[in-house]
Amino acid sequence: MFATLGSVDAVVAVAASGAISRIDAPSDADYFTGLDAKLLGQVQLARRAARYLADDGSVILTSGIFEFGEPGLSFTALVNAGLAGFVRTAAQEMPRGIRLNAVSPGWISETLRAIGRDAAVGTPVAEVVRAYVALLAGADRGRIVEPGTPEARKG
Repeated sequence: MFATLGSVDAVVAVAASGAISRIDAPSDADYFTGLDAKLLGQVQLARRAARYLADDGSVILTSGIFEFGEPGLSFTALVNAGLAGFVRTAAQEMPRGIRLNAVSPGWISETLRAIGRDAAVGTPVAEVVRAYVALLAGADRGRIVEPGTPEARKG
């Protein structure tokens, strides 16, 4: 993609997946699905983007919440915490003024509603979109924005 497009101003990663699987899952593949897709995939994207982004460009990854009140999400927590740690540290290493940040949306209200769960515990997608837009327009480096929190609403 980068070789075809050439220099771009920003890259936003929102495509990632991971399985809900308990720590005692019978298959390693079931448990480690998110490692390649969500964690390492976004790390590789950031590394490649650093070579092609215009000076002062922006890379925004998508993390997620680290603590869950239900079983089956321990590896999801690990992947999300890993992404946050990567963003905070790698942001200092990005060349030519490129900014690296992440949005950590947690559960999306509309998704919860679609799967028959309580949408009130999630964050509306409009708030999540505002977080991405604010990072694109801003000057932050190494910031993890959690839409729906009072800090995120302040900008």
